Amino acid sequence: MPVIGLGTWLSKPGEVEAAVLHALKTGYRHIDAALIYGNQEEIGQALKKTDVPREEIFLTSKMWNNSHRPELVEKTLDLILEQLGTPYLDLYEIHWPVPFKPGDTLEPPSADGTDILIDADSPGIAEIWKAFVKVKNTGKVKSIGVSNFTRTHLQTIIDATGVVPAVNQIEAHPGLQQPELEEYCKARGIALTGYSPLGNNVIGLPRIIDSPQIQEIAQKLGKEPSQVLISWCAQKGMSVIPKSVTPSRIEINFQDFILPDEDFEAVSKIGRENPVRYGVPIAFKPRWNIDVFGLEEEKEAEYKVW
Repeated sequence: MPVIGLGTWLSKPGEVEAAVLHALKTGYRHIDAALIYGNQEEIGQALKKTDVPREEIFLTSKMWNNSHRPELVEKTLDLILEQLGTPYLDLYEIHWPVPFKPGDTLEPPSADGTDILIDADSPGIAEIWKAFVKVKNTGKVKSIGVSNFTRTHLQTIIDATGVVPAVNQIEAHPGLQQPELEEYCKARGIALTGYSPLGNNVIGLPRIIDSPQIQEIAQKLGKEPSQVLISWCAQKGMSVIPKSVTPSRIEINFQDFILPDEDFEAVSKIGRENPVRYGVPIAFKPRWNIDVFGLEEEKEAEYKVW
């Protein structure tokens, strides 16, 4: 799996095809997609138009939360493959360890619209992972993984199947350092992919890329702030999937470098002093009424990942 990939979350329809084509022209060979992003058809168009052979592109997509039933795992994969116009994925992931009510609505709302409906009848992540193990044997996916899983979630599915995920995709930036999770994954051969390395989020919190301290370090090194943050993640041994649809930013983000030790530690310190997790489902609007990460603010949740 290439270290730097193109993320497509929050990329608007009408912009993604050109972004993927430019990324591939720039040298990217890792494209991260998902059913919920609503732009896979455009990614598929780019894959048809590019001169880069499909077998040279590492293509990831993810099963969304409304498919947390074993019988829906392969059905959802088939839809993803149809949208992307490809016969296989290099990596198929469980997007979140969170089951929504199944059906055609990706985010089924409660009657008053404040919550997303949780599927209390879902058999749980172990049974969904068993279905992923089965689908790997179809030849439609080269590897299977997860996203937004904690150590507890990972151990649950490994204990149930004996099958270790190839990848765990997690929120990763200096403000969210997870050394215990990193060590757990490293010890078991689970690769980590970091998303939102620049601090992009949907809940209106300040982005870490806009931190004056990060800007100062970038200026000192003669680099862009995005390059500093992407390189920080890569230096920790992760692949990284920054999102952009701007050609110049796509090119800049691909130019990672080795941070000198003192600057790597300075970036780490900035994060430790300003801790933040942008993706906490109970803070989303509409709210996901489920405890995913065991945080203080999640204690009020009606459900806990099972």
